[in-house]
Amino acid sequence: MNKTFKRIHVIAIGGAIMHNLAIALSQRKYEVTGSDDAIFDPAKSNLEAAGLLPTVMGWDTNRITPNIDYIILGMHARQDNPELLKAQELGLTIMSFPEFVAQETQNKKRIVVAGSHGKTTTTAILMHVLHKIGWDFDYIVGSSIDGFELSVKLSDAPLILIEGDEYLTSPLDLRSKFLWYSPHISIITGIAYDHINVFPTWESYVETFKKYIETHGSEGKYFWYAKDETLAALSKATGVQNQAYSTPAYTSSKSGTFLEIGNKKFGLSVVGQHNLENLKAAQLVCNELGINEHDFYTAASNFSGAGRRMEKILETDRQVVYRDFAHSPSKLRATTAAIKETYSGKLLAVFELHTFSSLTRDFLPLYNESMTPADHAIVFFSKSVFEHKKMPVLSTEYVKECFGNVTIITDTKKLRKEVMQEFDAGSNILLMSSGTFSDTSFGWS
Repeated sequence: MNKTFKRIHVIAIGGAIMHNLAIALSQRKYEVTGSDDAIFDPAKSNLEAAGLLPTVMGWDTNRITPNIDYIILGMHARQDNPELLKAQELGLTIMSFPEFVAQETQNKKRIVVAGSHGKTTTTAILMHVLHKIGWDFDYIVGSSIDGFELSVKLSDAPLILIEGDEYLTSPLDLRSKFLWYSPHISIITGIAYDHINVFPTWESYVETFKKYIETHGSEGKYFWYAKDETLAALSKATGVQNQAYSTPAYTSSKSGTFLEIGNKKFGLSVVGQHNLENLKAAQLVCNELGINEHDFYTAASNFSGAGRRMEKILETDRQVVYRDFAHSPSKLRATTAAIKETYSGKLLAVFELHTFSSLTRDFLPLYNESMTPADHAIVFFSKSVFEHKKMPVLSTEYVKECFGNVTIITDTKKLRKEVMQEFDAGSNILLMSSGTFSDTSFGWS
């Protein structure tokens, strides 16, 4: 860990990763300050507990002084942020979050998990396994993980696991975050169009993954999902070492998921074909690190998932309720299919339009038939979200036309009534959103 920088100021400290980074650096005895125009829980409570919550919200140029060694700039800040402008005027060192990580980890073995879906879960599987077998490692992951205090750890460990996000680096650097990391080993789980606000065409989205592959260098190697035609074409054209992986043979039921490896049967806590694919990718990485298959699956057997990723929030003798962060078409398809295949009985799937892409008219047709495994599907959206994001409101007729056989709901009281009626009738419930359904409470969510 580079100890050159003693005073660090984080602009836009309230982000999920940014506040975890600030706390991790403070624990490493850096002097850390931060600012943001608004901070919400859990970031607010976490920063307050760590003594890092700004006493006043908003931007204040008086916070930016010549004795700051290092400015870390979050994506939430704008190019005209007054603190950023003051830092530039003073000639301070300014870096984005991924640039900082790249610098601090240049002497570590870097393992990166990339792809349009499954990044957090696959990174969490690797964290879970390495922790269980007693390895010392650092990590950066986009969610809370059971057994880990923070979602960021930077120490003197020789190895780091990084969830490699394709989203933009910072207001000053419009490249994808994962282009900074130069991995020794990586996973690409799949490529399915997302982030239409920063990748206006499918071709531009694929291009950033092509550039990512090129960052591996002659010594690097990556694993990719064999049925992804885009990855197949990219991998055929690249000079980087690569290996495809497929879905392992498995059986799944309410009592669990089982893999047969050699002569031994391994019971798992995760459900769904896509999670088995994530598990296989993680196993191949661990094999590269010298961990044998038996030890990997033994350690992975009680992995239950990452926070808000296929999270079981209620189970009774007759039904289950799951919550998932799913927001892209491919994630909806995989998550809905996983619950339907695992649990008997009727399934109600509920999806909230909340991300920029899902609220964009031209992107919405990609959701067609994305929840067909469900017996009943609801799409919810609030007009206030469109207003907040300064986007034109979509009509309920257009949303229904794009999704297919779904019920469209825009009122929270009606949403709660419909969901609770299905629940009381014994249906399994799957809630999918990167938001909160406009703070709708179902009693068990």
